[in-house]
Amino acid sequence: MGSFSIWHWLIVLLIVVMVFGTKKLKNMGSDLGGAVKGFKDGMKDGSATESAASTAPAGQVASHPATDKTTIDVEAKHKS
Repeated sequence: MGSFSIWHWLIVLLIVVMVFGTKKLKNMGSDLGGAVKGFKDGMKDGSATESAASTAPAGQVASHPATDKTTIDVEAKHKS
């Protein structure tokens, strides 16, 4: 009772094709393929930016000797 034979799946496939049509099924398949490809590309880009982000976290200033020499006084305009 729990397993379906090949004839059950063929009947279900025939009903799906009759309801949605072949053109809509083709579009859904290509959309799904594009989404999977985009996901894989995003995962590749995420791992590349993750290794770059490990050097300096976003939104934080790394303490380098060059940064200490170029300190800007923000309130300099208001002091005069």
